[in-house]
Amino acid sequence: MSLEDLAARLNNTEYKNWLKAGRCLLILREGLHPFVSHHTRAFHADLLNQNTLLRRPCVTSTCKPKGNKFCSPCRTCSVWQTEILRHHRQRDPTVNWDNCFPPHWRTDHWELAKAYMPRGQGKVKRADQCDAAALLNLINFCDCFQSVDQKLVTEVIRHRNELMHSCELGVEDEWMRHYQAALRNFLRQFRKVTSMAAATYRIEEMLTVDLSISVSGLDRVDTSLHGGLQTDTISHWGTSNDLISQWEAELLQEKLQELLYDEDTKKQGSEHLKRLAVFLQANRDLCERFSVELQTINSLEAGL
Repeated sequence: MSLEDLAARLNNTEYKNWLKAGRCLLILREGLHPFVSHHTRAFHADLLNQNTLLRRPCVTSTCKPKGNKFCSPCRTCSVWQTEILRHHRQRDPTVNWDNCFPPHWRTDHWELAKAYMPRGQGKVKRADQCDAAALLNLINFCDCFQSVDQKLVTEVIRHRNELMHSCELGVEDEWMRHYQAALRNFLRQFRKVTSMAAATYRIEEMLTVDLSISVSGLDRVDTSLHGGLQTDTISHWGTSNDLISQWEAELLQEKLQELLYDEDTKKQGSEHLKRLAVFLQANRDLCERFSVELQTINSLEAGL
């Protein structure tokens, strides 16, 4: 890892805001995993208890949707399809049916949950493999989460999308204030959920800390690095260069995955990918870490 490159990035307030906001989403995801797993498992069990037709196996074992189309399902999968739509909070929704493997709806609660998520979840087998967007959309669209205020969920989703779709990899202080308010309003609903209480504490730390790299063992010392870059040490909070670099890599990886494997992005978002590639190439440490992804971006650009 290049200390100089990392210090330069963290010397940019808007980039630091972007990193902190993204890290909060990763913490939120961890807190949501147990909560979402518990509710979807109970939802699945209730459906099986209420409708004996759902207990029957898929007639063909080969029912396979394509995109948001699920044409000619077998008798059992057709009943499941009806139940999924009945419990969707939107009227006449667009469902990403190819997230699911319908023959497993009877036995796997997570195959059911994925019907309420954004596309691209086909290979996901459990909650802890999902990003925050997938879990928040599940809570937003499935009516088994009636205890959660839908308006507060959609506010967090909106901020998440603005953050991850930012070409600049940076957000202003004013945006951060609105984001903090949206997160805190959402989190207040989970005071009695152990995993979410722990996540709330960690998110509050992340929102308030002046994130920067450590350059000495002192509690807080201003110093200069290579060309006069200013950085603060925050060793009392336990933040290390490697840890911040890891957080940054996780967030950039999520952004890259979303851009590289979203069909709309491939068709319409080439400029976004180009700008992200320029940013990665301009930072030696990130260029090395994401060399495979950069090759993929170059291949996509060559094919346009």
